[in-house]
Amino acid sequence: MTKRVAVLALQGDFAEHETSLRQNGIEVMEIRQRADLQKTFDALVIPGGESTVIGKLLRELDLFFPIRERIAAGLPVFATCAGLILLAMHIENDADVYFQTLDVTVRRNAYGRQLGSFCTEGAFAGMAKVPMSFIRAPSIESVGADVSVLSEYDGKPTAVMQGNQLALAYHPELLADRRVLQWFLHHVCA
Repeated sequence: MTKRVAVLALQGDFAEHETSLRQNGIEVMEIRQRADLQKTFDALVIPGGESTVIGKLLRELDLFFPIRERIAAGLPVFATCAGLILLAMHIENDADVYFQTLDVTVRRNAYGRQLGSFCTEGAFAGMAKVPMSFIRAPSIESVGADVSVLSEYDGKPTAVMQGNQLALAYHPELLADRRVLQWFLHHVCA
């Protein structure tokens, strides 16, 4: 049973994730520095934001390798937008890579720049009409054999799961519908 979820609070929309977790009765803590990793938590949220900035801060604050080790060891992770980029094994239009724990290839800003952001609805893991907010979203260009596709838009995967990792190109935390978060809590954190 998930009791406490840590939210990587270095940059991006971490506050929105914290609000949605609290609305689901989950205790929340923030990871901002190495000492925060000494606290007990059952899952991790990696929010949207600027993946290059988050990646740089992870290294500067000496958080990168300890978090990567926990993910590799099975810590449940919920990643959105930039979080997806940070988990990806390959980034098609960038030589830099980060955690490399999720067997996908992504492409940055594939759905357009800030002005090209949009909302749509689609199926997610068998649930219909799930709202999806795309903001400078990456696309998932390919998935490995062990990766399950949970949602698609325009013929491309937009939500994937591999073991303990659920990663989305869109931002469910910005919308009132909490079904994707609840699915993570019940299926990945269980």
